Amino acid sequence: MENKVIIKKDGREIEASISQTFISNVFSYMFAALTITGVIAWWFGGSAELMSMIINFETGGLNGLGYVAIFAPFAFVMVMTFAYERLGSLLLLLLFIAFSVLMGISMSTIFLAYTASSITSTFFVTAITFGIMALVGYTTKTDLTKLGSLLMMGLFGIVIAMIFNWFIGSETLEIIISLIGVVIFTGLAAYDVQKLKRIGAGVEFGSESANKLAILGALTLYLDFINLFLFLLRFMGDRK
Repeated sequence: MENKVIIKKDGREIEASISQTFISNVFSYMFAALTITGVIAWWFGGSAELMSMIINFETGGLNGLGYVAIFAPFAFVMVMTFAYERLGSLLLLLLFIAFSVLMGISMSTIFLAYTASSITSTFFVTAITFGIMALVGYTTKTDLTKLGSLLMMGLFGIVIAMIFNWFIGSETLEIIISLIGVVIFTGLAAYDVQKLKRIGAGVEFGSESANKLAILGALTLYLDFINLFLFLLRFMGDRK
């Protein structure tokens, strides 16, 4: 409380303090979600019985839970993104937790394709890369808005390229997509942190709106991290 009284004497310090608290909440939600996803993925990935609920090992196709785990997270993101104004912060948080669980189930399938050691090493490389870029985004005085616009255009481009490659199955194109994907999500880590820092400076401390925006911010950074990890895994992962 004493810090707040002192900070009120300087408007700039007030803004910095609120922004720091907001960013701290964002990263707390993000780290919690990543932990949930990692634990669930490791749990399912290490159990043949649980994996059989996702994949039919006889046909190689998906079982019921597999379809849910693959497609439901997209629906969760859409609901959280476009209906957040009508949702309370508690419900939004519960949706984020459920989303993290489903993502963990979905990502458990990487244990069928890659060795556990390469998954672990790729995770640490992703964490270091993401951490560096997040620090850059938070501390830089350069406006990254134009960069963010270019990165979003590139993101739409690789989505289209991935859909196209799903039909033709080109390994060369897959490598190119992966390389571009690493570049895009590395840049987005810095851009999104800077954007969230600015959002945090304009929210009312402790308000319902601030809590909801922190959860949505955590979802954004979570998706940046997961996508960066998956694209890096295509380069660094040792296939079984």
